[in-house]
Amino acid sequence: MDASASSSYFERIDEHRYKPTPHAGGAWDRAEQHFSPLGGLLVHAIDGYRAGRPDDGMVLGRISFDILGRLAADECEIRVETVRPGRTIELVEATALIAGRPVVRARAWLLATLDTGPVSGGGAHRLTPPDALAPWPMSSLWPGGFIASLDVRPLAEPQPGRTTAWISTELDLVAGEAASPLASYLALVDTANGIAVRRDPTEWMFPNVDLTVHLHRLPEGRWTGLDTTVVFGPAGQGVTSTVLHDITGPVGHAQQILTVRPLPAAD
Repeated sequence: MDASASSSYFERIDEHRYKPTPHAGGAWDRAEQHFSPLGGLLVHAIDGYRAGRPDDGMVLGRISFDILGRLAADECEIRVETVRPGRTIELVEATALIAGRPVVRARAWLLATLDTGPVSGGGAHRLTPPDALAPWPMSSLWPGGFIASLDVRPLAEPQPGRTTAWISTELDLVAGEAASPLASYLALVDTANGIAVRRDPTEWMFPNVDLTVHLHRLPEGRWTGLDTTVVFGPAGQGVTSTVLHDITGPVGHAQQILTVRPLPAAD
């Protein structure tokens, strides 16, 4: 399929199965999906699962994604179940399968909402709004359909291991379906590992094997703000740490563990 013919990252096949479009193409391998929109799709599936039940007043406070295998650019199946039910705290698990094998497992803690406005506070300062910033062609650094689909606006020139930027997209998560602001927001968070690269990705690999997001407030609007720092250790591991923002201020934090390795020399 020609990427220009699609306006979404996925197309629904049936109740549980989805087909990625070329816009979901990965940065490390063109035959793979980028994890970021797939992460958003898992949240979209959790939203659909919860929509079929009475409103319990709970919201997502934390979600962790473990990447278990290769994300081939093939149709995927998503299954959702409740692991730990409760009236004020609940744990939900969503699993993405490709060719019948689990490739991503997400666990979401849902917490009861209360009025804590009188004691709220702390966190980082608001970022310069995206409308005041110039776009950065991230596709000059990374290939793949997903990166090409993004509007990236850094607050300053990206530096090795340190970048703060806004990310947005005009594409739908699933064709013909309205995704929640949370699912759309989280579909862009995994981009953090690509905006503040420490080394040339044509010489070194540093993919993340997980993503964990903690939220103290649900994000609003179409922009995902990433204030990101990347650290490489001396023995093959790295960590990407991000303060998450929306246009009104900080909303939480994200962490990614990296496996760092040199690319094999070309023959």
